Amino acid sequence: MSVSAFIRITRPHNAAVAGLTALLGYLIATGTLTLPSFLLAVVVALITAAGNVVNDIYDVDIDRINRPDRPIPSGEISLRGAKAYTVVLFAGGISLATLTTPLCLLIVLINSTVLVVYAAWLKRTVLSGNIAVAYLAASVFLFGGAFAGIEGLVRNIPLATITFLATIAREILKDAEDVDGDAAGGARTLPIIIGIQETGVVAFTCACAAVAASLLPVGDWWGPFYLVAIGFVDAVILFGASRGLRCMTPDCVRRSGATSILRAGMFAALAVFAVASVMQ
Repeated sequence: MSVSAFIRITRPHNAAVAGLTALLGYLIATGTLTLPSFLLAVVVALITAAGNVVNDIYDVDIDRINRPDRPIPSGEISLRGAKAYTVVLFAGGISLATLTTPLCLLIVLINSTVLVVYAAWLKRTVLSGNIAVAYLAASVFLFGGAFAGIEGLVRNIPLATITFLATIAREILKDAEDVDGDAAGGARTLPIIIGIQETGVVAFTCACAAVAASLLPVGDWWGPFYLVAIGFVDAVILFGASRGLRCMTPDCVRRSGATSILRAGMFAALAVFAVASVMQ
């Protein structure tokens, strides 16, 4: 067992970005950052890392075929070692969460459960896996806001809603890109069940709902700057989702760049909320 393998299996870049997202959630809720708030980033990074290891544990048979270089199938980390590592990461994240607030701790406990259930079962079910991923992405903002109390959590609801809906749109379009491989592997994703064109309609509907959520007059950042900036972001989100509307094949969805455009729109929305909150 190598130290580098234990680092790689956590997908450190992914975990670090999740941790920074929690800090941005607190920034949006309060308009500032404090030294104690940096604990949020550590908690989220540890829980995210644990979830990544859990995924590798449940995907070990698939990875032996598709990704034999991953730490578990390559033998760099034993299955027993990975399970023990997961327990340590979850325990570390939950223990540190007890130093935050009861609301933050509750979110951490819920998310830890969702991460395990997702890896074990939800990711292989129609739409449920997409919803779980969208919830986890959105809940990081709620977690960051909750450090400032229930008011802080409420202030993050618009961004969490946009993230949730836009992530569902992006996730099901990603499934549309992978229809051929998923069908060969016996998976039952939404595009396989209802078709690629119909999936594009669902994704566009979710994007429209995300745009509607962004325009709700919630929070004292709502004003001229916010409306102009979020208007551009909403245009990007709608443009990205609309690219999937005309597609009937996986290759068309990939070439459309819909998922990349949606991701850019989500990052842009985060930037708008952060700047608007600091300017208030």
